[in-house]
Amino acid sequence: MVSEFPQSASAVIIGGGVTGSSVAYHLARLGWSDVILLERKQFSCGTTWHAAGLIGTMRANENHAKLAQYSMSILGEIEEETGQSTGFKQVGSLSVAHSEARLEELKRVASMNNAFGVTRVDIITPEEARELYPLLETGDLLGASWVGQDGYSSPVDVTAAFIKGARNRGANCVEGVTVTGIVVENGKVAGVTTDRGDIRADFVVNCAGMWAREVGRMAGVNVPLHACEHYYAVTEKLDIPLDLPILRDHDWCTYYKPDAGSMLVGQFEPNAIPWGQNGIPEDFCFDEIDGHFEEQVMEILEQSLLRVPVLQEAGWRKFFCGPESFTPDDQFHIGEAPEVRNFFVAAGLNSIGIQSAGGVGRALSEWMHNGHAPLDLWGNDIRRMYSFQGTQTYIENRVSETLGLLYDNHWPYRQMETSRNVRHSPIHERLVSHNACFGEAAGWERPNWFAPEGVEPRYEYSFGKQNWFEYSAAEHMAFRTGVALFDQSSFSKYLVQGRDSCSALQRICSADIDVPAGKVVYTHWLNDRGGIEADLTVTRLDENRFLIVSAAAVTNRDLNWLARNIPSDTFCTVTDVTGGEAILGIMGPDSRALLDDVLGIGLEASEFPFGTSRTVEVGCAVGRASRVSFVGELGWEIYLPADMARHGFDVIWEAGQRHGLRLAGLHALDSGRIEKKFLHFGHDISEEDTPLECGYSFVCHLDKSVPFIGRDAILKQKEDGSWKRKRLVQFLLEDPEAILYHHEPIIRNGEQVGHLTSGNYGHFLGGSVGLGYVYSEEDIDADYIRSGSFEIDIAGARIPAKASLTAMYDPKALRMRG
Repeated sequence: MVSEFPQSASAVIIGGGVTGSSVAYHLARLGWSDVILLERKQFSCGTTWHAAGLIGTMRANENHAKLAQYSMSILGEIEEETGQSTGFKQVGSLSVAHSEARLEELKRVASMNNAFGVTRVDIITPEEARELYPLLETGDLLGASWVGQDGYSSPVDVTAAFIKGARNRGANCVEGVTVTGIVVENGKVAGVTTDRGDIRADFVVNCAGMWAREVGRMAGVNVPLHACEHYYAVTEKLDIPLDLPILRDHDWCTYYKPDAGSMLVGQFEPNAIPWGQNGIPEDFCFDEIDGHFEEQVMEILEQSLLRVPVLQEAGWRKFFCGPESFTPDDQFHIGEAPEVRNFFVAAGLNSIGIQSAGGVGRALSEWMHNGHAPLDLWGNDIRRMYSFQGTQTYIENRVSETLGLLYDNHWPYRQMETSRNVRHSPIHERLVSHNACFGEAAGWERPNWFAPEGVEPRYEYSFGKQNWFEYSAAEHMAFRTGVALFDQSSFSKYLVQGRDSCSALQRICSADIDVPAGKVVYTHWLNDRGGIEADLTVTRLDENRFLIVSAAAVTNRDLNWLARNIPSDTFCTVTDVTGGEAILGIMGPDSRALLDDVLGIGLEASEFPFGTSRTVEVGCAVGRASRVSFVGELGWEIYLPADMARHGFDVIWEAGQRHGLRLAGLHALDSGRIEKKFLHFGHDISEEDTPLECGYSFVCHLDKSVPFIGRDAILKQKEDGSWKRKRLVQFLLEDPEAILYHHEPIIRNGEQVGHLTSGNYGHFLGGSVGLGYVYSEEDIDADYIRSGSFEIDIAGARIPAKASLTAMYDPKALRMRG
């Protein structure tokens, strides 16, 4: 504790747990000498101190794997730098499978992580697992995965090392200071108020752990997370090997960690109990909480005795219950808040804080230092969250599910079951009556597929062809050979208007949007490095009014990008009109005939060409028809006021019965766009990828009158040719039974050259189709593709695949333009 309380700082970090201490250290390492870390009680209190300290490096995507790898490697570095032990013991980790589904998941995860080139994962037999873990009961096991570089550490010691390292580099780390408020001036953070005085600051970082939601509200920032009861038990002393690995038995919800001669058995129970619904006690520090041990622990603990039989001989010296915070999607929160400039968040690490804090602290510090994220972290970006997700009702119910999902099977297409039916399309009830099976995205209930009459619209999960496969295939073929209707109402929609709206958008959009009224322009928004920040269409409604349409999940991100890049003195307003309009996508070769019956206007290409939009009448509703397509077929998107959408749907549906109209879900939409090599932001394109690399150079109008953000970077990349050594390629598996999802390794001539970004079944092409970036030291062109023999690795099996730089389906886009 310092004698004179500081009054100013370049950055104030709130929360002295492992995450806050990591941010302080990494900022100081970047040369930020004027950094203050504030802790309300004592360092490591709250949740850090009682963490199990597991260090695992296996992750679900490449950038997460990089963060995890760094989190492990920094432990040795910080220990050497400060002399403070971190307690890290590199004993390896073992994950066992006693179901075919779990073994398939382990194989897929191993294949993915080996593709990332960060962590080596081996799939081993039960006998080999027993050799690594002599205490293991293997009679019911089918296999296991082994990560030799994993281990465990001491959470309190890791935190102490970061704090010592931060102090050595000039940071001021202070205990016993409660932040009482956040000062915001003109939309930008200006400091904090505390029980010991005020501090002016250029940046404030919310690392308050399970208090992060409360701290965020001080600044008007939404940080959805909530604490749950979290359990482990510790045995009396046992005669066990000192180098025993970490053991995870996901099927039985347990993990096992050696603990100073004892065994710690932790769990991720399927139905968690939220804690602190009425607030966290003010004096909460190194506290335990009263748990529900009989209901939550005993059955799982009894199973643990079967997996590690030596535990049957042990007494139990400690049954522990403490709080741990979880987020709505089991992804941590990181980044600059969209509501307040220079207010950053690093919280909600979902019980993997010790094994993630090093990487998170480094990434956030570099984000603050450079003005942008060092990696594509969109899946963790705080901008992905919506205000409704921070409500008590939503978050309390959702975290009761997300805790257990960490150890559940990570099924493809798995849908959350809690906190549902929050946002509905205007035609939701119509879709219910047609037996839709709904998924959830950004709170929207969206029809993913439609069950036939007499079939319950319910998922049956697997890693193969799921129960809805044939139904979605029929929907797919409907828009390829006939006509289908998609409900696209969840798509984000923004109205940009004002006398400066055109000039403002010209600077932000890579394409030329200074076009005649009624023209639809597909474009990207780029950052100054040429990376893609958004993927969308802009429709010019009149001279000073534009409609932007984007994906459902990116509303906050897009609005934030507009707010940050439209100058404050510009006469231009942006309004989110997402909930005000429905979008009905009428797609397929018979769409023209159907809409000719409904609209009564000329729809031939000469009268209504591709990329145009005009006002139409749908029965008694006045709406807008835009000739665009996300599945690569002739089609129109029909925009209708929300209050008249049901009427419009009924009119189209009635007319559609004469044309074989079929309802189609979002799974079919995705399979259609992948066949056509259309891209999905957050999967195939991100702020790390440029239009040149993904094959979309046509969206960059380099010679338009207003230079767009990122233009110089695109010109530089075009000139130096670096984009030719990273290119997005489409793949079609030769085995029609194999199923692609994402992140499967790409093999060329026996060597790995990348991994998939997305995958789905191409029902028209007759096999699974994947998109993925290929990397090479030589130019990736048609000769490179022709001269290579390509395979895709699925769970360790290499499946031959055809490869193409252009879309295998209708490469010249003649069908949707005809």
